[in-house]
Amino acid sequence: MENKRIAEILSEIAAMISLTDYPTAKFEVRAYQKASLTIGTLQEPIEEVYKKGGLKALMELPGVGKSIASHIEEYIKTGKIKKYDDLKRKYPIDMAGLTSIQGMGAKKALILYKKLEIKNIDDLKKALEQHKISKLEGFGPRSEEVLQKGLAFQASSSGRMLISEALPVAENLVAQLIKSGLVERAMVAGSARRMRETVGDLDLLVISKRGEDVMDFFIKLKDVESIIAKGPTKSAVRLKMGLNCDLRVLEPKSFGAAVQYFTGSKDHNIQVRQIAIDKGYKLNEYGLLDRKGKDVGGLEEEHIYEKLGMQWMPPEMREARGEVKLALAHKIPTLIEVKDIKGDLHTHTKETDGANSLEEMAQAAMKLGYEYIANTDHTKSEPVTKGKDDKGFEQIMKKTDKLNDSLNGKFTILKGAECDILKDGSLDLSAKTLKQMDCVVGAVHMNTKMDEKQMTDRIIKALDTGLIHVLAHPTGRIVNIREPYKVDLEKVAEAAERNNVVLEINSNSRLDLNDTNIMLVSKYKVMFAIDTDSHRTHEYSLIRYGVGTARRGWLTKERVLNALQLDKLKKMLAK
Repeated sequence: MENKRIAEILSEIAAMISLTDYPTAKFEVRAYQKASLTIGTLQEPIEEVYKKGGLKALMELPGVGKSIASHIEEYIKTGKIKKYDDLKRKYPIDMAGLTSIQGMGAKKALILYKKLEIKNIDDLKKALEQHKISKLEGFGPRSEEVLQKGLAFQASSSGRMLISEALPVAENLVAQLIKSGLVERAMVAGSARRMRETVGDLDLLVISKRGEDVMDFFIKLKDVESIIAKGPTKSAVRLKMGLNCDLRVLEPKSFGAAVQYFTGSKDHNIQVRQIAIDKGYKLNEYGLLDRKGKDVGGLEEEHIYEKLGMQWMPPEMREARGEVKLALAHKIPTLIEVKDIKGDLHTHTKETDGANSLEEMAQAAMKLGYEYIANTDHTKSEPVTKGKDDKGFEQIMKKTDKLNDSLNGKFTILKGAECDILKDGSLDLSAKTLKQMDCVVGAVHMNTKMDEKQMTDRIIKALDTGLIHVLAHPTGRIVNIREPYKVDLEKVAEAAERNNVVLEINSNSRLDLNDTNIMLVSKYKVMFAIDTDSHRTHEYSLIRYGVGTARRGWLTKERVLNALQLDKLKKMLAK
């Protein structure tokens, strides 16, 4: 699956073009950025898209025109893109690596290359250690401090990949193993099965009577970059997408115990093993053994928990946060599922920075069986997103009414906006405009370096206006890219409860709120919305990661606003 690498190359091309000054540069930069986002969030392997429909199928992807489609085709066929190679000769900089650091843009990277010959992250580290950057005109001690913090944050998340990037690759590997006919059963285990927001490696488990044939097949898969170790029942490889992957071949009698063991977490397993010991058993990856050494487990991991007097619990809960006690009392809650979601309350269109029209976004949601979406394009304080002012939203709302009329009640588009919460806590649109909307999503995007009290007061002031329905991505983080801003979430939750404001779980690369914060604020009488923040139709598929995060926070569908049918949703929003 080459999605990640192609998305990186397109993003890097955009960054390098931004350094030029020819007339169409700005247009090209935006085109490559949009295409990069499309490919980077695509859940289907791009090779499969091309295999099914060739260049035409690539051009049907949002934001992918003929020229970029040709580049993707070139990469699939040759593993290279000439335009990228030509630009790299002109700008011999690790643009992807450097611009991934918070506080570093393409133009800064070019200046550092010209002034200090900084080509990559290692060069940047050395320059920072020697305090060379603070001496440059236009940088100074503050810039140096920001880059130091950016490097430290990157190091803390190094080697871990976003679940939305890792899980599709793991599932594609499983699909290939099943298709081979060599295995009777295959599944993903480890932190990916627990839907952790980032994954450090992949664990695959299979049942097969042909272990050596399975391993020969596995190590030759296209996704494999190199072989770390190979044996008859276990192999480890390095994948091209940057993670290690272990494959284990198991006997049916050990499968249930192995699934339980390799799903984890480590702390959860320690607690479960202690229960086994207390009951006179021995539990490991090979089975649940009684005092005579007889395996009393079974094919399914449910058998393990049942034998230990425990209720089976969803993998997402297994983090040693009280789930074992609940399982012993048979009080595991019924968690929210993707099938419970009735619509999406945070979406964007090409009116601002999206890739699809409102009609296309609606049609795609209808195909998923949704009852509604909220159209929440950006407001004017974000010029980079082509945000709209009051007059612009009046026009969007008229278009929405017209489209709703044409849908004849089969589907509903709620009128809304992702309205910026400004530095002083005021809102980016007039109260008159906001009161005409069905679903106002309030969000902090700028001035995020405030101290905790300032940020908390800012958000609470916005919630107290009574004009916000949903608080989007409440801590402002982007996984592996940007740290959360400082905010007292409990005080925000108190204000949300007081004003009937819903807290968002953003399914996109933010995964914000995260699982621990969901558990923190769940004690308040607040509802949650699991949204995708979709900027293109295929991003609706990211809902599974928001739901996975909600499940890790132990949420049931009763706490999720967009698990309500339209009539009940409207009543809740009206509050």
